[in-house]
Amino acid sequence: MIASLWKEHPRGLPVLFFTEMWERFSYYGMRAILVFAMIATVESGGLGFEGKRATAIYGLYTAAGYLASLPGGWIADRILGAQRAVWYGGIVIACGHFTMAVPSTPTFFIGMVLIALGTGLLKPNISAMVGALYSNEPARRDAGFSIFYMGINLGALIGQIICGYLGEKVGWHWGFGAAGVFMTLGLVQYRLRLPLLQGAGATPASSGNAALDQRRRRRDSGLALGGLALIATVVAFGLAGQLSIDAVTLAQYTAVAITGISIAFILGVLLFGGLDAQERRRVGAIGILFVAAAVFWSGFEQAGSSFNLFALDHTDRVFFGWEFPASWLQSINPLLIILLTPFFAALWINLGRRNLNPSVPAKFVLALAQLAIGFLVLYFASRYVVAGEKVLPTWLLLTYLFHTAGELCLSPVGLSAVTQLAPKRYLGQMMGVWFMAASLGYVIAGLLAGELSGEEALLRMPQRFMQVTLFAGGATLLMVVAMPWVKKLMSSTTAKADQ
Repeated sequence: MIASLWKEHPRGLPVLFFTEMWERFSYYGMRAILVFAMIATVESGGLGFEGKRATAIYGLYTAAGYLASLPGGWIADRILGAQRAVWYGGIVIACGHFTMAVPSTPTFFIGMVLIALGTGLLKPNISAMVGALYSNEPARRDAGFSIFYMGINLGALIGQIICGYLGEKVGWHWGFGAAGVFMTLGLVQYRLRLPLLQGAGATPASSGNAALDQRRRRRDSGLALGGLALIATVVAFGLAGQLSIDAVTLAQYTAVAITGISIAFILGVLLFGGLDAQERRRVGAIGILFVAAAVFWSGFEQAGSSFNLFALDHTDRVFFGWEFPASWLQSINPLLIILLTPFFAALWINLGRRNLNPSVPAKFVLALAQLAIGFLVLYFASRYVVAGEKVLPTWLLLTYLFHTAGELCLSPVGLSAVTQLAPKRYLGQMMGVWFMAASLGYVIAGLLAGELSGEEALLRMPQRFMQVTLFAGGATLLMVVAMPWVKKLMSSTTAKADQ
C-alpha cells in the first residue's frame, strides 16, 4: 500500500519517509511513558515527582525539541546543509535515548537534553528536504507531505506500542533503550540511501561568493559551538545542584520567551532581511499561521500529558481480564492518521483538479473547530468522572478522532505552505519558526495539564475542559474573520493554486 502511494513521487521521498518514521518511533515511544516514569515511585524505577511538576517538565521537554528547530535550521542554512544536519541530529538523538536507558536521575535529564538538541537539528531540515524534492506543484507537494506525515505516524504507532509495553510492563529504562535502538536503524538506512536524494539539502545556502561564504561559515561555526558550550554549562550547574529550578515557573517564562523570540525573528526578517514586497507578504502570512498553529498544538498535545493521565486514572482499560497499558491509547492518533492520510491526500489532489481545494487558512479553520469539538467530548466524559465513575475508552477514542482529523488539516498542510511561502535563503530558519509554534503550544499544554492533574483538580476538570473548548472555538472564529486577509498575503503567481 505504501509503495503505491509514492509511485508518482520523487525517489528521495521513501528515504526521508523511513528516516522520519524511525526518529518518530523513538520520540513518541519515549514520550508515551515519560510522564508515567516521572510520577512513578522511586521503588518502581521512577522519579517520584508530583503530577504538576512532571507535566511541566514534559511540556518543557517537548517544547525544547521544537524550540531548538530555529537554531537547527540556521545551522543547516549557514554551516552544515540539511543532509548533514539530519545525520548529526539523528546521532545525538540516539545517544540521548541510550543515556536515558541508564537508571539514574542525572542520566535521565542529560538524555532529555540530548534528544531535544538532536531533534532541533533533524526535525526542520528533513521537512525542508521533502519540500526541496518538488518543483512548483502545490497539490502534488501537499500529497507528498501527507505521505511523509503518514511515515511520522507509522513510527509513532509502533513506538508507542513497543516502548509503552516495555516501559509499563517491564521497566521504564527498557522502553527508553528500545527508542535508541530503532533511532539507530533509521540512521543506517538514511546513510545507505543518501544518493537517492539527488543533492537535495546537500550544501548550505550560498551567497554566490565562495570566499565570503567560507568566512561566514567559520564565524557561524564559532557561534554554534559557543551556544553548545553555554547549554553544557547550564546543564552541568543544574546537575551539580548549583541552580535551583522550579519546573512550573521555568515553563511559564519559557512560554513568554518563545513568544518574544518568534516575534523578534519574524520582525527582523521582515524589516532587515532584504525581502521584496511579495516575500514580506508571505512572511506575514507565516506569522499568522504560526499563531493559529500554536493554539492548535496547545490543545492537541494534551495527548501525552493530561489525556495520558486521564487514561491511567479514569479510564476502564480491562480487556478480557487483562489491563492494557494506558500509553497504548496514545497510539490511536497515529493509527487514525495512517488510515485517514490516503483519504486526505487523495481529497486535496481531487479538489485541486476541480479548482475546489480549500485554502490553507480554510484548512486551519477546520483544524481549530475540530480541536474544540474534541475537548467538548471530554467535557461530557469528565462529568461522569467527577461522579466517581471510570469511563470507557470510547470517549478518548472519539476525542482523538476529531483531533486527528484536525491535525491532518493543519500539520502537513502547514509544512507544505511554509516550504512554499518562505524566502529560499531563509527556508531552514522559517521551518524552525514553524516548529516553534509547536514548541509554544507544547509549553502551554504542559502548564494546562498541570491544572488537570491530581486529586484537587478532579472537581475542576469539567470546567477546565469547557474553558479549552470555548478558547478553541473563539480561535476558530478569529481565523474565519482573518481568512480573506491571509489569502491576500499568500496570493501570488506561484501560490494561487494553493489558496
